Amino acid sequence: MHWTTSFEMFRNMSKKEKKKKQPFSGSIPDMFFMRLTDMFGQSLSVELQKTFVERPTTFRINALRSSETEVLNILKQEGFVLERVSWMSGSFILKNKKKRDLCDLTVYTDCMIYLQSLASMVPPLVLDPQSGERVLDLTAAPGSKTSQMAVMMKRTGELVANDKNKIRFFKLKHNMEQLGVTDRDEPFGGASWQFTLRMEPGTALVREYDAYFDKILLDAPCSAESRFVEGKPKTYGYWKEQKIKEMAYTQRALLLSAWGALKPGGTLVYSTCTFAPEENELQISLLLHRMEDAEVVPIDMPSLGRLPILKEWKGKKIHADVQQCLRVKPTEEIEGFFVAKVRKGL
Repeated sequence: MHWTTSFEMFRNMSKKEKKKKQPFSGSIPDMFFMRLTDMFGQSLSVELQKTFVERPTTFRINALRSSETEVLNILKQEGFVLERVSWMSGSFILKNKKKRDLCDLTVYTDCMIYLQSLASMVPPLVLDPQSGERVLDLTAAPGSKTSQMAVMMKRTGELVANDKNKIRFFKLKHNMEQLGVTDRDEPFGGASWQFTLRMEPGTALVREYDAYFDKILLDAPCSAESRFVEGKPKTYGYWKEQKIKEMAYTQRALLLSAWGALKPGGTLVYSTCTFAPEENELQISLLLHRMEDAEVVPIDMPSLGRLPILKEWKGKKIHADVQQCLRVKPTEEIEGFFVAKVRKGL
């Protein structure tokens, strides 16, 4: 059944009927679309339904292993057609052939490129880590953003990457070794580069680093609603409103703990790949109410479409300054993403 049709049928049911109704087999839950409409209205919700599709393969060039010129020459010789991403240097969208064709090449096997969704590239850009800074990636696995930040820092300074899950941690470790993040050789490395991998609960780790970091990235574990793909139940079969509540609890603990590890004058970027306001606006609103030294920094990325930031949700008013956060509007090329940039006062 077409999404919009099933969704409209669901809206017209009585509360008793809704409780009895089971989700359509193989379809994104109707309750999710109900929430989406409550967030953004009927018209925009219907528009967003069209974006729950498989997205094209995207990648960025790994400057720790190669150069843009070298990679593009190889791909051109192999007949690949690419579209450059205007807002992210060294990043491209694959316009022909298949992902597996790309993965067969030395540019992939030698880690000269890294396959990464476009939305995933946004939080490090907003954080903007610089050479010589102390930076924490609190929930880092599998390391796409960690490696991106290492490149941005020109492998100079201190970068701590943490993930508490053992399996994910060793995936992170492997990726950092393959991508050259752990290297200390030229052209960027040396005594000026300190990279540390940790496998700790985030709330415990930050207690070791009181007011220590210049910048912190908290790409929080979330309900991942932006990654739903219609017809692929594995992308949304886990979803329920209770999942949102569980994630919000974890996010709140991580966010408040991370704030203590940020030095005065430092910057924290909080991000999720979900739509749920409980995991987005309400988290930042809580931080602003709890921490008097927290100040939201406007995010200027005009090349990206934006969704409206909510002013309230289910009777809960949201701090006015949260309006300066960013909700990336999903398209057939980029997932939806929520990003907040918060500065700690001196």
